[in-house]
Amino acid sequence: MTHFLHTQGDLESGLVELIKLDPRLGPAAELAGAFNLRRREGGYPGLCAIVCGQQLSVASAAAIRERLFAAFDPFHHDEIKVARGDKLKRLGLSNAKIKSIKEIGKAVGTGAIDLNAIGEMDADAAHALLTALHGVGPWTADIYLLFCLGHADAFPAGDLAVQEAARIALNLRKRPDAKQLNKIAEAWRPWRGVAAHLMWAYYHVVKKRDGIGVGASAKPKVSAKKHWPQIKKTKAVKKPVKAVKKAGKKKGVRRAS
Repeated sequence: MTHFLHTQGDLESGLVELIKLDPRLGPAAELAGAFNLRRREGGYPGLCAIVCGQQLSVASAAAIRERLFAAFDPFHHDEIKVARGDKLKRLGLSNAKIKSIKEIGKAVGTGAIDLNAIGEMDADAAHALLTALHGVGPWTADIYLLFCLGHADAFPAGDLAVQEAARIALNLRKRPDAKQLNKIAEAWRPWRGVAAHLMWAYYHVVKKRDGIGVGASAKPKVSAKKHWPQIKKTKAVKKPVKAVKKAGKKKGVRRAS
């Protein structure tokens, strides 16, 4: 059965189920405190927005997206298909990203993929269809499934903030790579997307800076204290937090493709 994170209530319920599956995440949830469900526009505009942010800081990605969507309003694959490359370059897009959004538009226009219908699929099957598109890597596919379609089992194991948060939360000796984190996350199915939201919120607290899944919102928040009163603060959680403070001067995390 496919689960979705369409509402804040969906996230709250999923988080309860996630902690039942892996109680080790309970202290991380309490330390993370209240956090929001993050959603974005889906379809062709949504996927292209994520492609624009590949391997860029949050601020740089946002600036390019704003220029792109201001230049093409409404943003449609037919318009991008005939857009001149030099115009797209002036908006801040690289040659590789220009090719990617044009090729994705071609696939959408011919009906080779339905970017909304794949949300009903198993996370792995949807992931495979997305990564078959030009310029769509594992990180991009999972971010699209999670943020644009609300797929509760999409898990961006290649996201550096999620990896680092998992290292601290699970008290691992070193930061797991995507392959290692995917193996760990098998225990979190079918709520791996909830785990990703939790990891971003936890990262924000322990690192004092944002990953892709964290940001300002007027939406209601998930409260660990409200939903898991049985979780108590432990010394085990405090130790890695102190270690993190020593490394607080490192630059912000960039996103993978």
